Amino acid sequence: MFQPKSAFNGASIKDVASAKTFYADTLGLDVHDDEMGLTVKLPGGGQLYLYPKENHQPATFTILNFVVDDIDTAAVELEKRGVKFERYEGMHQDEKGIARGIAASMGPDIAWFTDPSGNILAVLQEPPKK
Repeated sequence: MFQPKSAFNGASIKDVASAKTFYADTLGLDVHDDEMGLTVKLPGGGQLYLYPKENHQPATFTILNFVVDDIDTAAVELEKRGVKFERYEGMHQDEKGIARGIAASMGPDIAWFTDPSGNILAVLQEPPKK
C-alpha cells in the first residue's frame, strides 16, 4: 500500500543565488541552503525544493500558487517588492494584471508572475465558500 510520510514540490532554476534572494527577500519566505539546492518553506507547512539545472527551461505552467485573503493588497505589496505581473492573451486581466474570476463566476481572482529563472508563480484569492 502506498503511504507516503510527506510530500514536496520541486522545480529547476538557473541560479541558486538569484533564486534565494527572490524567494527569501522579495517573497519573504523561509529559504534554506541544501546540499543540492534550496528548500523553501511554504505557508501552511509545505515545501518547495529548488535545484540548479545547467540547461534549465522555465516551467510553462504555474508551479506555485500563493493563496491570499485580498489579492489587490497582495498585488500592491508584491509590486512594491519589485514583482512584475505577466499578461496573458485571452485571460481578461485588468490594469493591475489580475484576472477577475470571482466576479465572472469563473474561479479565483489570479495574477501571475515569474521567478528569476522564468518559472511561473501566482497569487490568488479564492471565491467565497457557498
